[in-house]
Amino acid sequence: MASRVQSGNSWSLKADRRENTDQNDASRIAKQTADWTAYATSYDLLADYNPAYQELVKECDEFLSGIEPPRVIFDVGGGTGTYSLLAAQKFPESAIYLIEPDQGMRMRAQEKLSGFDNITYVGTGLEDAEISVKADTIICVHSLYSMPDQTERLKNLRDFLEPGGLMFLVDLGRTMNVTDWRSYLFSHLTREYGLIKALKVFWQGREIAKQNKAIFEAQKNGLYWTHTGAELAASVENAGFEIIKQKSVYRDYSDLLLCRAAM
Repeated sequence: MASRVQSGNSWSLKADRRENTDQNDASRIAKQTADWTAYATSYDLLADYNPAYQELVKECDEFLSGIEPPRVIFDVGGGTGTYSLLAAQKFPESAIYLIEPDQGMRMRAQEKLSGFDNITYVGTGLEDAEISVKADTIICVHSLYSMPDQTERLKNLRDFLEPGGLMFLVDLGRTMNVTDWRSYLFSHLTREYGLIKALKVFWQGREIAKQNKAIFEAQKNGLYWTHTGAELAASVENAGFEIIKQKSVYRDYSDLLLCRAAM
């Protein structure tokens, strides 16, 4: 009898140790990746002052302008809601689901989109999202690379789309060079607004630089996905998508793919 009790206690202790180890691993990984809640405080400066990011917004705007009004739109990794805002302005009758696991990002999105009543906020990662409808259109900008297991996440995206549905996908694929971005943005801001304004914007956006450095470290350590355009395209096709259009964007750091779900 004593040995059975001891065995049970031993099993409990081992289970506790495994649970603690899993929690410690999760905490360690979190410290080595971007703090999206901190990023949310200044993320929208990208749309205000970064011309490379403004080009992404323009590309999405043109994409949405060229399609029929969707019944359902998913904005996956919707962040502070920049792309959901585009969709809501163009398609007030469409049901929009903004899927974003980070509370700080979601709160900023809810503030930005408070004037719209056709947006549902889903506070989970893509892998845990439980939505009873399928989308006609998916927008996924600069979020896939940071998700766990991109092969499975692309399959999730395909499963969430109606056959023949469209996906506007932009993904960061190359290693984030913080020095290069600082030089590019400072030159642009100084040229457009003058030195004093450039310095003010840099001070306001210091969290962006900090989190971009965290993204770089996560990429270097294999915690965030890096890929070429060809590698991303192959993964997308293997998940059951047809690629309609592909181009390099975001100063060649990212790839844009317009895709259709296989029938």
